[in-house]
Amino acid sequence: MNRAVFLDRDGVINQVILKEGIPCSPRTIKELILNDGIADFLAQTRKAGFLNIVFTNQPDIARGLMDTGNLQGIHDFLLKNLAIDDIYLCPHDDADNCLCRKPKAGMLIEAARKWDINLNSSFVVGDQHKDAQAGKAAGCTTILLDFPYNKNAECDCRSDCLRSALEFITCS
Repeated sequence: MNRAVFLDRDGVINQVILKEGIPCSPRTIKELILNDGIADFLAQTRKAGFLNIVFTNQPDIARGLMDTGNLQGIHDFLLKNLAIDDIYLCPHDDADNCLCRKPKAGMLIEAARKWDINLNSSFVVGDQHKDAQAGKAAGCTTILLDFPYNKNAECDCRSDCLRSALEFITCS
């Protein structure tokens, strides 16, 4: 079985856009700014034998604030330029009550089936409580990058940067 590092997109792979203190997704490739160190982080986790899989809630699709063409353009860019093996997304809003939307573990379970992943030997790296809750529900070890908007979220490990998250993953 494979091991994976599951990464939230907005806040981990790329910078969020803060609107009135609330983290929001970039809606176009022009708004996408990769986080410092993400390319090296992904290269190192892959070198350590992990699959790198992005899992992301994108409710702006359901809300009509973003079209699927722009979303696909962002994901194509990420797949082409970073050591990412796959991207799973939930295009629904909370009211849809789907199985894929974080904090539910649907995207992680779907990826585990496709890629033959042992979830108990895998990690979730996120920036919000929903990321950690999804990871816990799937049986993964959870790491949250510290941001002012997630101080009260529970997880297995807090990290002030991608480098320390990488050390935690590769030493576990």
